[in-house]
Amino acid sequence: MKKILISSSLLAGSMLFAGGFRVSLQGIKQLAMAHTSAHAEDASVTFFNPAGMSFIPSKLSVVAGGFGAKSEVTYQNLNTLESYTTDSPIGTPLYAAIAYKVMPNLSVGFNFSTPFGSTIEWPEDWAGREIVQRLELKSFYFQPMVSVKLAPWASLGASYIYAKGSVNWDKAVTQLDGTLNLKDEKATGQGFGFGFYFQPDAKWDISVAYRSPVDMEAEEGKATFAISPALYSSLGLDANGQDNFKATLPLVEEYTVGLTYKVTPKWLLSADFNYHGWERYSKLTLDFEKAPIGNQASDPTILVSPKNFHNTKTFRLGTQYQLTDMIAGRLGWYYDESPYEDENFIPETPSFDTNVITGGLGFKFAKGFGLDVAGAWAMPQSRKVENSNSNFFGQAKAKAFYFGLGLSYNAF
Repeated sequence: MKKILISSSLLAGSMLFAGGFRVSLQGIKQLAMAHTSAHAEDASVTFFNPAGMSFIPSKLSVVAGGFGAKSEVTYQNLNTLESYTTDSPIGTPLYAAIAYKVMPNLSVGFNFSTPFGSTIEWPEDWAGREIVQRLELKSFYFQPMVSVKLAPWASLGASYIYAKGSVNWDKAVTQLDGTLNLKDEKATGQGFGFGFYFQPDAKWDISVAYRSPVDMEAEEGKATFAISPALYSSLGLDANGQDNFKATLPLVEEYTVGLTYKVTPKWLLSADFNYHGWERYSKLTLDFEKAPIGNQASDPTILVSPKNFHNTKTFRLGTQYQLTDMIAGRLGWYYDESPYEDENFIPETPSFDTNVITGGLGFKFAKGFGLDVAGAWAMPQSRKVENSNSNFFGQAKAKAFYFGLGLSYNAF
């Protein structure tokens, strides 16, 4: 019975790190317009499509920005009517990028971003404390890239992705009268991206891009049990109540098609379609060094669990109007699908079908400097919780908002 309990707890903890949800916060201007991608005014295009560098109007472009992301999730047991609400800190995704035209038909660039990550904190005594009490997930993408102009109206670009990640996870283990911490700070992975960017005439921008999955290799994970030392030997733990584990933790691939149409010299409309490959989370495997807390008869140190995620789509619409020569106003809306059904709901990474309204302003100053501000309000749809695997049932609802500030510099 104890082995079953511990296996379930470890599995729930590791699933978050493997399935940390995509954070659509990599450009202030883009967020204000529903995070649409077909915009090549500055180096912020590099995250969305490296081919867009070829159409940045300046030889050198530099951007940097940051966001605040605040969310609140409430879970209620419909039988007891007990409810619990998260008290998570504000998330702070960051991005920075540079693009440089080495020659008229060749551009190089570099992008830093945090496309996966979250922090969620539930009350210590809440109903799902054996699944999660607090979880902090971070990821960092470093992308050098190149773009070649194939014709005056078309370009091809590619990037290499080096990723670093960390997870810090706390949960209760009530039948052992203690808690468990799962931690790894040195997970790494590699991937790539490529795309095409087109400007067939002065009115259209067309972006087609692909970002590969990244398999985060966790080789030095530590599982630490805060329980009675008398139980250490029976669980295969060392004198500190610890064991090592390894896992391959995948981050999903993404396909994007984006269009921008200039209705008038002052007014433009943008639309994006994203397709996310969440289906690759069919299962997750944890390999512990000594602890026999797995579920495989051939090797009790290996824990395998189904994920049952499915691929998702996101639809985005945005607009910008040049209010004056210096100020642009922006608005947008997008709809984002959850990657799992009610029977697979997990409170480590609570996910909902969500409508998001966005807006912001852009300011252009002399000598190529710019400033952008943006905000967004998310309206997740409440959902049932019917996860029999975790014995977790009820109803969940959420709300979230985002805000951001970015700077840009387009030189010569």
